Amino acid sequence: MHVRKVSIILLALALGILLDFFVLVWPNAWIQEPVLPPILVFLTDDLSVRDVSAYGAPDVRTPQIDRLAKVGMRFDRAFIASPACAPSRAALLTGLMPARNGAEANHSYPSNNVRSLIPSLQELGYEVAAFGKVGHGNEKNLLRYGFDHLDQSYQAETVEKWLANRNSPRPLCLFVGSRDPHVPWKKELAIETEKVVLPPFLLDTADTRTFRSRYYADVVQADADFGAVYDLFSRHFGPDSLVVFSSDHGGQWPFGKWHLYDEGIRVPLVISWPGKIAPGSSTDAMVNWVDLIPTLIELAGGNVPRNLDGWSFQPVLKDPTSTHRDWIFTTHTGDGNRNIYPIRSIRTQRWKYIRNLHPDWLFTTHMTDLRRPDAGAYWNSWEAEAREDPHAAWLVRRFYLRPPEELYDLESDPDELNNLAHDPNFSTIRARLSLELDGWMAGQNDRGWVHEDPRWPAEQQELLKVIDKVLKNQGTIGNE
Repeated sequence: MHVRKVSIILLALALGILLDFFVLVWPNAWIQEPVLPPILVFLTDDLSVRDVSAYGAPDVRTPQIDRLAKVGMRFDRAFIASPACAPSRAALLTGLMPARNGAEANHSYPSNNVRSLIPSLQELGYEVAAFGKVGHGNEKNLLRYGFDHLDQSYQAETVEKWLANRNSPRPLCLFVGSRDPHVPWKKELAIETEKVVLPPFLLDTADTRTFRSRYYADVVQADADFGAVYDLFSRHFGPDSLVVFSSDHGGQWPFGKWHLYDEGIRVPLVISWPGKIAPGSSTDAMVNWVDLIPTLIELAGGNVPRNLDGWSFQPVLKDPTSTHRDWIFTTHTGDGNRNIYPIRSIRTQRWKYIRNLHPDWLFTTHMTDLRRPDAGAYWNSWEAEAREDPHAAWLVRRFYLRPPEELYDLESDPDELNNLAHDPNFSTIRARLSLELDGWMAGQNDRGWVHEDPRWPAEQQELLKVIDKVLKNQGTIGNE
């Protein structure tokens, strides 16, 4: 009897140990370390979403970007944080909006106490390399982001040589930045300028069409740059890599770069990951560039750092009908001493509200001031026509002089030409968006910083007097 009791006790102990094994050990035998996919992030410079054929461009072809869209997901509502190179890229690499990371004006950098998100990828096991224009600025300032390898020169051959000599056992996250289609534009696309399709906010002059063709030539080059690196990455790491294509903001055109209209802040974003993301899919979910690296971190199985402005849109990649953001906030401060004009905006799926913080100042840019033969010289033709033609006069005045508030119904007016801010029929939506923007700016500690003293170019003031006479004779003045 005693032996039987001992046997029962031993059996119970054995069963307990076995149960502990199944509860504590067996499940872990099926839990594998997350497989870190090779990641390629390719960024263009100054590319508007309307100028990519995957997004419907009628007059310029981008077959390499289109190829990625066929095997991945196209984001139709992707936005940047600020429409100038430095603040846009700083927001991407920190996950923080400009007022919080410290890079508000162009040619500025995040504050020294702001953490880059690159170490979060490295903590997961990645080697993170950057070629070309990924951040903005000189090497000393770019080193703060913490890339394992940094090379500001960019050619596909440079990347290929580095990959061939690479012997790291770590998975690779590769950022590559093309400088196209940023100015200068030196050669024209092989397309008749008469066949160029101009957005309705550009003045149709012979010079505008010529420069548009030159811009398109650089768009085609940017597409080829991407295709070369895409193929190279696929050869090294296989076809199942995670690939991201995007642009830092819109093209350097009036109402594009340096503006908070969609032409400046809405960008192409295409992501592919075979077997994970449905090929040929698209989504209307609104996402921001500050969300991109948090998404990569989560896709690789990591935890996104807290207290960021960006958060992962992984659910959208699983289900393109999912939503992500209800609001898109964007900011602009200025670009050196040629674009001193702080602006803030809030956008929903339907509405855009813009607040010009100093509407009594002139809006000027490198285009209006420098008018280089390989960049903005077409502006001379705009001003010449504005002295006589009412439409040209209205358009040029709209560029130089902004009202305190702008409101656009993006469903009926996607090109943001009809300002509804002072229409009493829309006072409720204007007030609501204004209040939301106030709250967001307060949360960002955004005080509307002005980085330079405003400029008052005499030649533009003289021109505006002539334009006002043209518009008064027409019975129309201003952009209200």
